[in-house]
Amino acid sequence: MGQPLRVGIVGIGSISSAYMSTFEHLDAVRLVAVADLDRARARAAAGHGIRALSVDELLADPEVDLVLNLTVPAAHAEIALKAIAAGKGVYNEKPLAADLEDALAIVEAGRAAGVPVGCAPDTVLGTGVQTARKAIDEGAIGAPVAATATMVTPGHERWHPNPDFYYQPGGGPLLDMGPYYLTALVTLLGPIASVIGAASRTRDTRVIGSGPRKGESIPVHIDTHATGVLRHESGALSTLVMSFDAVDTRSANIEIHGQRGSMVVPDPNGFHGDVWLRPLDGEWSILEPDAGYLGSTRGYGLADLAATPEGEQCRANGDLAFHVLDTMTALLTSAETGAMVPVESTCKRPPAVPLQTAPQAP
Repeated sequence: MGQPLRVGIVGIGSISSAYMSTFEHLDAVRLVAVADLDRARARAAAGHGIRALSVDELLADPEVDLVLNLTVPAAHAEIALKAIAAGKGVYNEKPLAADLEDALAIVEAGRAAGVPVGCAPDTVLGTGVQTARKAIDEGAIGAPVAATATMVTPGHERWHPNPDFYYQPGGGPLLDMGPYYLTALVTLLGPIASVIGAASRTRDTRVIGSGPRKGESIPVHIDTHATGVLRHESGALSTLVMSFDAVDTRSANIEIHGQRGSMVVPDPNGFHGDVWLRPLDGEWSILEPDAGYLGSTRGYGLADLAATPEGEQCRANGDLAFHVLDTMTALLTSAETGAMVPVESTCKRPPAVPLQTAPQAP
């Protein structure tokens, strides 16, 4: 694919504006077209060389190299597979697909067609997770032994005006927020071999707290608190807590513990933040950012894809996203059965990001 990478967005929802504002500052990608089932919404997002098309028109457009798929998760597979069939690369918002079968179909179709498949989150490419990774790789905490990853909130219905899908199959705290935390854990500690989990829910209805439907009750069809232990292929153990049932936490978003030190990693839902390190014979201190894309925001994953040499995988790639979804699916299966569940897939630990301002062309 040429430089700059010509991108078409399918799905002009709330997250699209974050991508579009990022693209304005990146030389490696150029937004050329937008599409949405609501044609008026697509027209409102067009202009300055960005064309408003129907979904089918965008998928067939020869001026589009890659489709940025910002549709709802249930539509991820349909759009991605059509784009791949048209010879285009695909970058999906997380998760890669609503279920494992569809996600595998996307990865295999992309591989067979020889087109790149990428997937959010790209937050791990920022200075937060990358500075932590560099310190781990350089032996700052010794051999990693364990990690904790914690996300606690009373539920998205308090602020989201249409939160129904968070409480349907395919939703819940693990599948919604888990990709950020698990992608960070795989980036820091490598792929996951097996899981054991438990899950629960506190109530069968939720009340919408904002917007025109404020006060309306919606049904809850999934577990809203998930926890488990992940065994990495390296032998390290990560303990995960993802909850829509509790008020708050003072626990670190992610902690990594090694034989010679401990580390606090910033929120993986963001690109930056302080990395704290305490060596065995020292005190807590903040590490200066020394790895990752400086000033990165949503969309840097596509620029990284555009800068990846032909024949190599970008860092936010489909194999990584599939492994993360496979891990989450295995954890939910374990919660249902009460047994340890192997994670059948694996992936390569993505290459580290040297400290730089933006992805550079190969």
